[in-house]
Amino acid sequence: MSADKKWDPNPGAGDGDDDDDGRDETEYLSQKDATLFAIQISESMVAPPDEEPDSMDVDGARKKKKKPRYSNAEAALRCAEAVLKNRIISTPADMMGILLFGTEQTKYEDGNTASYPNCYLLLDLDIPDAGGIKELKYLLDNPDELGEVLKPSQKPAAMASVFFAANHLFTTKAANFNSRRLFIITDDDNPETDKKARTSAQTRAKDLYDLGVRIEPFFISTPTHEFDKSLFYADVMYDTGEDLDNLDPTDPGSSNTDAESRYEQMLSAITAKQAPRRALFSSKMEIGKGLTIGIKGYLLYKRVEPSRSHYIHERGEKLQVVKGTTTQMVEETAQEVAPAQIRKAYKFGGETVSFSDEEIKKIRNFGEPVVRILGFKPQSELQFWHNMRPSIFIYPSEDDYTGSTRTFAALWNKLFKSKLMGVAWFIARRHAAPVLTAVWPSADPQGLVLIPLPFADDIRQNPDVPHIVAPNHLIDRMQDVIRQLHMPRGYIPEKYPNPALQKHYKVLEAIALEEELPEVFEDKTVPKYKNIQKHAGRLIEEWGEGLDQSMSELHLTRPQIEVHGTKRGREPAGGAAKKVKKEIDADGEPTDVYNGEVKAAYDKNALNKLTVTVLKGWLGSKGMSSSGKKADLVDRIEEYFEHK
Repeated sequence: MSADKKWDPNPGAGDGDDDDDGRDETEYLSQKDATLFAIQISESMVAPPDEEPDSMDVDGARKKKKKPRYSNAEAALRCAEAVLKNRIISTPADMMGILLFGTEQTKYEDGNTASYPNCYLLLDLDIPDAGGIKELKYLLDNPDELGEVLKPSQKPAAMASVFFAANHLFTTKAANFNSRRLFIITDDDNPETDKKARTSAQTRAKDLYDLGVRIEPFFISTPTHEFDKSLFYADVMYDTGEDLDNLDPTDPGSSNTDAESRYEQMLSAITAKQAPRRALFSSKMEIGKGLTIGIKGYLLYKRVEPSRSHYIHERGEKLQVVKGTTTQMVEETAQEVAPAQIRKAYKFGGETVSFSDEEIKKIRNFGEPVVRILGFKPQSELQFWHNMRPSIFIYPSEDDYTGSTRTFAALWNKLFKSKLMGVAWFIARRHAAPVLTAVWPSADPQGLVLIPLPFADDIRQNPDVPHIVAPNHLIDRMQDVIRQLHMPRGYIPEKYPNPALQKHYKVLEAIALEEELPEVFEDKTVPKYKNIQKHAGRLIEEWGEGLDQSMSELHLTRPQIEVHGTKRGREPAGGAAKKVKKEIDADGEPTDVYNGEVKAAYDKNALNKLTVTVLKGWLGSKGMSSSGKKADLVDRIEEYFEHK
């Protein structure tokens, strides 16, 4: 079974062939990735798109089209440029290169042009840098120089030479990379008609597969010619069990003359495969005594942060990254302490208890990594607030336990059809703390999802605030507002890039490539105020007026209700804030608002459950320092009561 295909949730419905259960998981390996673009250059690939008929305006005058006009080859290069810019930001340790085949000129990195005729190495397979992007951008912005590079040869390049060049690049540049892929972009479905050349190409392609290189094809069809994979590429691709990409401009909404649509279609297909999915962990799942299967875990969503900044200094003409070091010193004598002399310690009952590294490991050891199912519950018992952290998607793996896929599918079927969920003990890796999780059957994508559940220590008490029920007329008006602003398709994350990240990287890219900073940054998260006003503006205003009236009536009938939401520190309408008079209790202590709460929490050994605001307020009332982290605040309070 291929990496892109789903396991069959109904294993009994097949023909009983056990070979279908094997999974090709090479693209899931958590290793660096090397990608080589191989773009064919031929008369059809460099031919400009047909002229689009000019449209007519309301006065009958012709309106000229202003869309970009890219040939297939140029569109492929611009796709590679977009992926290159994305790669240098998202995965800066990965490699990428661009190889043109079928060019009149021959250029190769070691000067060995005889072995790779009609192959032009436009960008060597290496970690992308600003210099390489500048050169590619300069070429794309200068049509004359681009035309010289993209000039087709009289005789097409031998596919054996293309595969041999790719083999050489991957072997010499990315020998230790577990993920190596060759993207072939072409519109020629039968490049080798000679039997001998065809056999040689098949041999070179097999060498690539033996090396662990995955070939990802992107075939271009035209309105007059449907790309036929069976003529040549079916013999060299080797069956990976997945559908090959066919960039068909005859799809509805796209035409061969619409260069922008063709470029967007090609970019979308390439972007979908530009980065391999990577496993978070490999582990085992114990369903019952003696019943264990293999699984792999993945993060379907992960918050992306801007790349980490570095301190630099100038040494010669090149900027050097400063490497930071940390030195531990004795506070009283300022004497440096070697790492071997340092032990971890915790405070307990006013005493400092230290542990060696081995003792710390024993304390943190809860057993081998495992997902151990403890039992099953109805799905209805999982509450929204039970989600503690991002969930983890798990999928079967046959690496260590044969038959894992069928067993996993049977478990998924039972949970899904019976609306059940599992409750499991989960240890992600060695020395990790155990977590209780819900094992939830997911329909899209098909698999199981581990949802971390809270422990008793994680639950906080809800704030004690009066419960006010809105009057029915306000609820009815809000229903009208929601109905008008309803999003039929829901929230689609793929349509909303993070504006903070986009702005950060656009500025970073402009400075690195010595371009002008963009004046306007696109932010797709900005509300469409005009549409909101058009569809629900009047309803929102009426609802606001009704709310003001209801609040006025509420204050008349229940004046003791406090209105929440005002900023702290704001002066009351009557003038300066009134000072609270402190009283003295029987023990001679000031009876501030936090004193009883903090003392009760100390007696129950529950100071950690109080908020930082309460802890700081109590320390301030005692004239003690309130700076530092929460753990420091708790330590000061414990010392106070212990020495009282």
